[in-house]
Amino acid sequence: MDPLDDPVRSALTGPHAHLAQRRGRILRYPPELSRFITIPHPTTAEDWADAAALVGPEQAPIAGIVVAPHPDWKVTGVGPGLQLVEDDAEPRTDDEAVRLGPADVPEIVAFVARHRNGRLFTPRTLELGTYLGIRRGGALVAMAGERLRPTGWAELSAVCTDPAHRRQGLAVRLVRALIAGMRERGDHAFLHVAHDNTGALALYERLGFRLRRPISMGSVHIPEVDRP
Repeated sequence: MDPLDDPVRSALTGPHAHLAQRRGRILRYPPELSRFITIPHPTTAEDWADAAALVGPEQAPIAGIVVAPHPDWKVTGVGPGLQLVEDDAEPRTDDEAVRLGPADVPEIVAFVARHRNGRLFTPRTLELGTYLGIRRGGALVAMAGERLRPTGWAELSAVCTDPAHRRQGLAVRLVRALIAGMRERGDHAFLHVAHDNTGALALYERLGFRLRRPISMGSVHIPEVDRP
């Protein structure tokens, strides 16, 4: 299987193996870091039981492969998405792009919640990879980072810019700077975007990304189970 066919499993058995929580064939990130889980396909009754014991009861996002949820699981969100990979993207370091670290976490959490429709950025998210930011007047005005790390790849994530500083090319600069760092360690960039996010799709195509495949982006609610 290509690493990008199931990027969560590839990441948790590869570069992010030190973060993996496992039960049988089910893998997940620590919930305070990321809520992604990976379920093998085809899926057995034992796999579903292991997933419920390891993860439930909570919301769990599943991306990259399409699986049929167990009858007792409630699908709480599903939608079509697109997986893009860099084709002829231009890596370029940027002197104004600074690496964000633990001291920046409170500002990052507030920034992401404010500018990405309330999406959650947990204090441990920085453990997933490199996060870069651009500041103006000491305040964070743009940021971008890495999330999933399948073997040979790194997923661009949390790309956002303060509305007052848009149309200045800040997101483009940060993405190119991240790609430069990925290339130095031998990785290539990929990302996921909602199929109807035409603005983001147009931006990434201009940056040299191409469509690899459509994907399913969804989440399920796992019921409470007795854990042995």
